[in-house]
Amino acid sequence: MSQADHPQLVRVIGRWSLAGLMINTIVGSGVFGLPSVVAGLLGRGSTWAVLIAGGAVGIVIACFAEVASRFTAAGGPYLYARAAFGRLVGIEVGWMFWLARLTAPAANANLFVTYLGEFWPRAVQPMPRFAILTLLIGVLVVINLKGVGAGTQISNFFTLAKLLPLFFIAGCGAFYLAVHAKPPAPSPQAAGIDAWLRAVLLLVFAYGGFEGALIPMSEAKNPRRDAAFGLFAALITCTLLYAAIQFVVVGVLPDPAKSVRPLADVAKIVLGSAGAIVVTLAALVSTYGAISANTVSVPRITFAFAESGDLPSIFSAVHPTFRTPYVSILVFGVLTWLLALLGNFSWNVTLSALARLFYYGLVCAALLVLRRKQAGAASLQLPAGSLFAVLGIITCLLLVTRVDLSGSLILLGIVAIALLNWAIVRTRQPLEKSAI
Repeated sequence: MSQADHPQLVRVIGRWSLAGLMINTIVGSGVFGLPSVVAGLLGRGSTWAVLIAGGAVGIVIACFAEVASRFTAAGGPYLYARAAFGRLVGIEVGWMFWLARLTAPAANANLFVTYLGEFWPRAVQPMPRFAILTLLIGVLVVINLKGVGAGTQISNFFTLAKLLPLFFIAGCGAFYLAVHAKPPAPSPQAAGIDAWLRAVLLLVFAYGGFEGALIPMSEAKNPRRDAAFGLFAALITCTLLYAAIQFVVVGVLPDPAKSVRPLADVAKIVLGSAGAIVVTLAALVSTYGAISANTVSVPRITFAFAESGDLPSIFSAVHPTFRTPYVSILVFGVLTWLLALLGNFSWNVTLSALARLFYYGLVCAALLVLRRKQAGAASLQLPAGSLFAVLGIITCLLLVTRVDLSGSLILLGIVAIALLNWAIVRTRQPLEKSAI
């Protein structure tokens, strides 16, 4: 069978759906608890930290925008690192990227069960939990098997469903502050440079996840143009949302640092007892929305690996009717379900922190390399792009110094697995498809 006879993916993801997918991958469960942690570090200055972190991530996003505008294939950071620095670096990035993204929806699935326990206490018991996790993940897998268009529509729905109540609570809080005096501001735990760096690091990860939506570019209508639009639309939306929520939390709550559920506490003050119910429902929608976004994007990592000859070709199989990478989607579903059932993988905190800063810095560096290797290939030419790249690298290196390395052995294990993967496939040729 010739290459032309093989079923191909279809390009159906438009620019607004791509932006929605990015927002959906960024806004997860962290927005419900992180404001109190940051408030404990910086007090009312924490709203400025939200904006500073947005600016820091904006530098990295600008580099991603130019680099992404050179490619039309699936893979995201894995593809960019491979094109800029070669197969070995690409495989290392790909493994870190895949494992960090794979465990995220499993963690969100467990959080969904926890939040559901607020309405149905039996949800956290073994048999109901098993049934709920199976249903949660199974439904999304089936939807995505039947077409990426359906998967992105579900993601779009959850994006709107999570943003509306969050902006509503922030708006109600702002109105409350306009007519009520603020309580006295408690002193933050610390106010030095260390506290600011710790706060910005936490917030950088709250803005993270956008790179996941760059994976399924083989199914985007105009990936070289729309990637930049989606990235900047997501950054603006999330910066406004996070800043508004932080402003309300530190303004409404007498001691936000001691609040375990800051958004629920704000909602209870400004909306009454119904407010806590609104926040719990928003948390359910937010966590399930994050799972839906990852179900669209994460399977395309193994698909991209196989397209490049770095995994067996079965992972790049496309369903002849639905035109989806069905093997990769099924593998994702089974692994996510198993990880969710196992429940405890705290090592992912270290993996996500180090891996994300590693490939963020590499993509910034890739901008410099690809400008030489692929001169004129970018759809978007970033003004002062070299300066953005250097600033992005410095930002990532600075934040790495704030990461807890106590669990880094698992990272060394992943590096070893990736090296073994490279040793096995280093002479294997990619499939006869365009890489850019």
